[in-house]
Amino acid sequence: MDASWAPVGSPAELAGSLERVGYLADEGVATAAFLALRLGRPLFCEGEPGTGKTSLATALAEALDVRLIKLQCHEGIDFTQALYDWDFPRQLLHLRALEAASHGSLDSEEAERSLYSRRFLLARPLLRALEESPCVLLVDEVDRADDEFEAYLLEVLGESAVTVPELGEVRATVPPLVVLTSNRTREVHDALKRRCLYHWLEHPALAREVAILRRRLPGLSAELATQVASAVRRLREVELLKPPGVAESIDWAEALGALGRTELDAAAAAATLGAVLKYREDAQRVVATGLDQILAG
Repeated sequence: MDASWAPVGSPAELAGSLERVGYLADEGVATAAFLALRLGRPLFCEGEPGTGKTSLATALAEALDVRLIKLQCHEGIDFTQALYDWDFPRQLLHLRALEAASHGSLDSEEAERSLYSRRFLLARPLLRALEESPCVLLVDEVDRADDEFEAYLLEVLGESAVTVPELGEVRATVPPLVVLTSNRTREVHDALKRRCLYHWLEHPALAREVAILRRRLPGLSAELATQVASAVRRLREVELLKPPGVAESIDWAEALGALGRTELDAAAAAATLGAVLKYREDAQRVVATGLDQILAG
């Protein structure tokens, strides 16, 4: 572990630090994150939506007291959105100012050098992470990016450095702690996975989900938290377009509390179903299955 990182002695110690900032990590998650930090390797987190992949990166940044820098991937993302770009409007204004000041005797080479200087460089998340580390770099939903972007990302992460042709090499003094997430909408290439430590995140066990609900919603009773967590677990067993994650569990419990409900019965579930199911087809399927049956297990 680099001396610039706050010392973390064990997975259990890291789990304790994550718990203090509100993230209840099981042993597997804590161990994977600890090894990523200790070995200086990116952590590739894969799993169903709502299992806590993105929030792990947020919690790690808070627990380690460093900046979180997020790169949100999407179809068609390219290096100018991920690494750097030039501020063309400011460059144009600068060029016009130089032309006006030179009274027609502008030195073109000198002007070009001044245009491609650090003051006109727009640092995107990857470059910011290299310059500002120690930090946590979250590369979110990398499975949404194109194959070409994966290859480029692999090169940057492998070297913790990048070359800006006009300025030279930018290398991280301390490699950032990189967390990549994937919802597995497509398979990510083996080359990127081999560069990383890998961890598959499951939905939390019942007791852990109850603990998460009560941590996030301090006024929530143990009984209602258990009812919500149990019902959500059963909803995940139904063939749904989007099974609810922990975020939906929290939303559901919060909605029930806002309505003054102290227990999750069929009437309360019907009134608040939109907090936990976000597709009309899913709601129809659950209603057809029977709310009483789902709540009763």
